[in-house]
Amino acid sequence: MATGRTSAQFIAALRNREQLIGYWSLLDSPIAAERLARVGYDYLAFDAQHGLFGYQGMLHNLLATDTKGSTAVGVVRVEANDLTYIGKALDAGASAVIVPMIDNAQDAADAVAAVRYPPLGRRSYGPMRAQLRIGPNPADAHDQTAVLAMIETADGLANVEEICRTPGLDGVYIGPSDLRLAIGGATSTDPAVQEEFEQALVRVRMAAEAVGIAAGIHNADGESAARRLAEGFTFATVASDVVHLQQIATSHLRAARGEAR
Repeated sequence: MATGRTSAQFIAALRNREQLIGYWSLLDSPIAAERLARVGYDYLAFDAQHGLFGYQGMLHNLLATDTKGSTAVGVVRVEANDLTYIGKALDAGASAVIVPMIDNAQDAADAVAAVRYPPLGRRSYGPMRAQLRIGPNPADAHDQTAVLAMIETADGLANVEEICRTPGLDGVYIGPSDLRLAIGGATSTDPAVQEEFEQALVRVRMAAEAVGIAAGIHNADGESAARRLAEGFTFATVASDVVHLQQIATSHLRAARGEAR
């Protein structure tokens, strides 16, 4: 089993562009999160945008991630680029927030401001659970929390170089389903736009590398994550618990019936 990192160590590794591997969670199941946190992943990402989490679910899953034996820190994809959503995720103890639908440098600057306390930003002080493990001083919180901008829209791709140059931004994170639709895909997995999609990934990755920030991507499986890391992405997430639960259950059912897998 891998050695777990503190939030400060995780953020330092992220900012140093070290390779990190995470797992994506849609289910509001703290027991599942507790088990996943012990597998060896560097982070667990809880999806508050499209997942099944309310605030209590997000809080309880972050708590489960921090239990004995965990190798992972908790990351939250927030509901929107909103001061309140971002602040609540951080106050609950998230080590990093992934902010969706970033279209331009101003969007990215707004996300950064929501993560940083004054005078660097606009985060309201009330770190509830976070003060027990991140902070409680603003300078410590700035060192130990990160903000990642999702690149998943046509505007976000067109403006990715400017987005990456946003002061205080720690990294970018590709949402492949939305990005594929944004470049003209008929579905979230449309192979007809594969060449354009791969070109978009290179553009995002190179824009991040040029300014020395982290570059991450969402993946359907571990093999895909390994390929993207080999290409130069610095962190990769494997998704997700809902999909994998169905896949494994189906595989075992077929085996029990004597059907070919």
